[in-house]
Amino acid sequence: MILSSGTKKPKIHSSAYVAPTATIAGDVTIGVDCAILHGAVITAEGAPVTIGAQCVVMENAVVKASGGSALQFPVAIGDRCIVGPHAYVVGATIGSGCFVASGAKIFNGAVLGDGAGAALGAIVHVNAHVGAGAAVPMLHIAYGDPAEMVPPERAPEVHAAIDFYAGVFNLEAAPDVRARAAETYAKFLRRTHAQDTALEEHRNVKPPPRRRAGEEPPPTQVTQVDKVVDVMMLELEEMEHRRQEAIRRQKGR
Repeated sequence: MILSSGTKKPKIHSSAYVAPTATIAGDVTIGVDCAILHGAVITAEGAPVTIGAQCVVMENAVVKASGGSALQFPVAIGDRCIVGPHAYVVGATIGSGCFVASGAKIFNGAVLGDGAGAALGAIVHVNAHVGAGAAVPMLHIAYGDPAEMVPPERAPEVHAAIDFYAGVFNLEAAPDVRARAAETYAKFLRRTHAQDTALEEHRNVKPPPRRRAGEEPPPTQVTQVDKVVDVMMLELEEMEHRRQEAIRRQKGR
């Protein structure tokens, strides 16, 4: 489903493939030769999502930008990246050539440098910066700038080191901060999506077959050319026949 959000409409390159059950909403740009698979959700809620060329967003992955008056969390994904099944990317910057594996989570303000990766179930936490070519191991947590990789048993330490509700919801810590976050976010989402409108579906176009250097064109193309040549020859023969007939008539007068 392709949706506008207010005045913002997705911009999807004509060469991209979008599965019928994918959802793309708002200020989303999808580049050349991308593939957005079944159940994927790509949505811009107050900030843009930009996905570069030859990227894959796999089944049931979520790529989401958000932004209000106080905080902005756009998403920028470079060229030739894979976002795996059930992965979650929100408000993050991902360089070119990155791999976000199944179930990995990349949070607001996080950065993956070019060629970096997040393995199965890994977490790149709020504002963490993972350097180019680095990898967050399976089920590990990356936090800080530059990012430190820690195993899941150190999650309480990570939680204490970051101020999640201040960084994401602009709310000070308090006993009721979770409830206030839900109230604030629900209000924001109702306002953001109130005028969402379904647009025409993206028309998927089959790419032309790739040929190696020096390889002959496929037979179908040869056949089509032969038909054109045959028609042209018949027309030329008919024209020559008419010309000869006209000459004979002139001589017989």
